[in-house]
Amino acid sequence: MHPLAAPEASSQRDTARDVIDPHVIVLEDDAELRVLLTRGLREEGFTVTAVGSAAELLARLPPEGLSALVVDIGLPDADGRDVVQALRAQGSAAPVIFLTARDALPDRLSGFAAGGDDYLTKPFAFAELVARLRALMRRGGADLSLEVGGLRLDPGTHAVSCGGGTAELTPTEFRILARLASTPGDAVRRRQLVEAAWPHGAIVHDNTLDVYIARLRRKLAALPAAPEIATVHGVGYSLR
Repeated sequence: MHPLAAPEASSQRDTARDVIDPHVIVLEDDAELRVLLTRGLREEGFTVTAVGSAAELLARLPPEGLSALVVDIGLPDADGRDVVQALRAQGSAAPVIFLTARDALPDRLSGFAAGGDDYLTKPFAFAELVARLRALMRRGGADLSLEVGGLRLDPGTHAVSCGGGTAELTPTEFRILARLASTPGDAVRRRQLVEAAWPHGAIVHDNTLDVYIARLRRKLAALPAAPEIATVHGVGYSLR
C-alpha cells in the first residue's frame, strides 16, 4: 500500500466528493432570487439543489450527504419553519439558514426554536450568506474535512494544512487537490481533474490545468512534510 493510501478507498472517495462540492439545498419561492443564489453558490464551489416549494423539497431531498439548507420562511405551500421542524424530527442535523423579510425579534426567535441555526433578513449581501454557510459547516454537523497522509483539507475555508503550516487555496485549486487526495498514490487523469474542478461544459484550455497544478505545487512546497504532486506522463497527476 502506498504510504499516503487510505485503507478504505471507497469511503475516502465518498468523503472527497463531499469535500469538493459541499451540497446545499436552496428552498426559495422567488424564482429570480433562487437563480441568483444557485449561480453564486455554484461559483463558490457548492453543489446546489434549488427548489421553490416545500413539496418539491420533500420530493428531492437526498437521503444523505447534505451539508446545509438555505430556507425562505414565506413559502407558497408551507411555512419554512414548519418544514425545518419536520426535517429535524426526521433526524436531519444539517445546518439551516432562514431567509425572511421580517426582522422582528419574535420572528427570529421562532426560527431558532424550529431548528434554524442562523437568520438573514432580505435584502442581504451574498458574501455574508456564503460566510455564514461556511461558518456553520465548520461549527456544526457538517465536518467534511478530508485527511490523508498528514494533509488536511478544510472545505469551509478552502485551506490545506500539514505539519503545522496552512495555505489558503482558491476554490478551483481546492477541488483539484481534493480530487487528487481522494485516491492518494494513484494517477488521476487530466480529464478527471478538469471534471472535478470546473463546471460542466466549461471551456478549459490544455495549459490551464498545468497552471493550477504549478500553483498548488508552490503552496504545498511551503508546508512542512507535505506530499508532492507528481506528473504521470501521458496520464495526468498523482499525490505522493
